[in-house]
Amino acid sequence: MLRSCSTRIGALILSLCVAGGCTGRHSMAPREVAPGEALTPAVSWIAPEVGADRSSLHSWRQGVGPPVVVAPDAAVLGPADRLVVVNWNMHVGGGDFEQLAADVRSQAGDRVPVVFLIQEAYREGPEVPTELDGSASFASLIRTLRPDGRREEIENVARRAGLHAYYVPSMRNGGPAISAEDRGNAILSTVPLGELGAIELPFERQRRVAVAATVAGATTTGAPWRLRVVSAHLDNMVGARRLWIAGGEFGRTRQARGLVTALADEKTLVLGGDLNTWFGFQDGAYRTAAAAFPQTHVSDRRATFHGLLRLDHLFFRLDPGWSSRFRRAEHTYGSDHFPLIGEITFR
Repeated sequence: MLRSCSTRIGALILSLCVAGGCTGRHSMAPREVAPGEALTPAVSWIAPEVGADRSSLHSWRQGVGPPVVVAPDAAVLGPADRLVVVNWNMHVGGGDFEQLAADVRSQAGDRVPVVFLIQEAYREGPEVPTELDGSASFASLIRTLRPDGRREEIENVARRAGLHAYYVPSMRNGGPAISAEDRGNAILSTVPLGELGAIELPFERQRRVAVAATVAGATTTGAPWRLRVVSAHLDNMVGARRLWIAGGEFGRTRQARGLVTALADEKTLVLGGDLNTWFGFQDGAYRTAAAAFPQTHVSDRRATFHGLLRLDHLFFRLDPGWSSRFRRAEHTYGSDHFPLIGEITFR
């Protein structure tokens, strides 16, 4: 009887997997920049090759504005032998980024470069389309307020803090009748961001776009260093074809495979993200990413979402001789996620 039950469960899982295309179908390729995405400096785009994915992504793409780049005339940092990288889901503007940044920079020191990999940032303004045709898709409105009643719009945050910033929306945040917002991922940095990239992930339930950029500098001995940094956010649930939550792991694993494929040629890389790994370190999405980042060593395994689930992760692929470590912060800073704070030492 037990064997028969196990066989039925296995058959159900296999049928879900095949029906949803989770075994493969995650190949990625460059795509042309649409007129509304044109930007200076330019952004290179990568997207799924699967026709069904591209069709769905196109309908979601119509509801968002162009990427945002902020490049302040900030003081140039001198040589440094280490870099701090922070990964954080800021809860669609509900988190207190300024306090987080102040704490991190105070602990790191003025001369150490800091890079923030942000998920669930939002942008509001006339750049977000308000007139959409019937083929456009968008997400439900998420509007999270801090205790003081304010929200943190990503471009304003970057300009007030004097940080370099790069933001790409994944989806519209609510319909045009109720908001002029989109939301997505961002990278904020105390050092300039170059070689900007955007990676549209295989489509499951909502459009997801990972953002990538390059930071560079020199050590105190004059040795140059270069690092690619990526911020990503995977779906927490999937559509009816995968039975919503029940098939969520299959969907986000396919997204993770697409992301890893798009980053395969990068030799020196940090990936941060809210991977929505409901099963923590055993989740298929986590195991897919971890296999591609062999220098990732986790010593702090505490939950990052409401103290219940480990959804947020950092992954490292570094030059020989470099080392890394990271930990979970002690405070959420107003978000529903704890930040992860990492450090890379150049040797």
